[in-house]
Amino acid sequence: MAGAFCFSLMTVCVKQLRGRLPVAEVVLGRALVSVVLSGWLVRRAGLNPLGQRRGLLALRGAIGTAALFCVYLGVMRLPLAAATVLQYLYPSVTALLAWAWLGERPGSLIALAMALGWLGVLVMAHPLGAAGSGPTLPLEGVAWAVAGALLTAVAYVSVRELGRSEHPQVIVLWFPLISLPLSLPLVILHPTMPTLPELGWLLGVGLFTQLGQIGLTHGLVHLPAARATTIGYAQVAFAALWGWLVFGEGIGAPTLAGAGLILASILVGQAGKQS
Repeated sequence: MAGAFCFSLMTVCVKQLRGRLPVAEVVLGRALVSVVLSGWLVRRAGLNPLGQRRGLLALRGAIGTAALFCVYLGVMRLPLAAATVLQYLYPSVTALLAWAWLGERPGSLIALAMALGWLGVLVMAHPLGAAGSGPTLPLEGVAWAVAGALLTAVAYVSVRELGRSEHPQVIVLWFPLISLPLSLPLVILHPTMPTLPELGWLLGVGLFTQLGQIGLTHGLVHLPAARATTIGYAQVAFAALWGWLVFGEGIGAPTLAGAGLILASILVGQAGKQS
């Protein structure tokens, strides 16, 4: 839940950048902040920063970085609530991948929680387009958000697998360690000098992403993947709140109803047990 809250604040910071900075620069700024904080936490805990399964750690970092690019592009091109709604296609994909990869078969209550979460997402998404009038959201933004959701699912299942052998702080550290070399060449090709306010928002992106990653990684290590990602549906409700408070995006009856269904999915998911 803490991870979902922090990630929602991260999307506010990304949205405040207004898309002026290239997304690679946002990813790089996030990585710079995160690698400093993660390195300090790993050193403080006396952990081996290299970990044990370095190939999978690197792969998780690469997939997570690709997901970040897609998610940030979606947030920059769509209303905040809409981008978050589309991002939350990932929990069901995560549950299916965890079943296939980790043998974590969803129990009946987890399946009900997923259904409630999907229903909540659909109810909240309904106002985004009028029936019969075609899509009102930019198709490019929708495509980036959906791609980000699919890549996020793969990254989260890999975190669950890594949790069997790696400390959560080491998993978190490897993410920015891989993001740095992947994003730096793109920034060098198209550099844009951030303004002082933009530097503040970049710092917020890095800080809240770091906090979100810590919360998420601990959740995925200690909970089955399906249950942990079901709890993450709370970010949709947080995004609707920030969209209303910060960006003037209205909250209507469908949004409130969807948020109620999402809350119900979290409660059912916590009551459910893996079979």
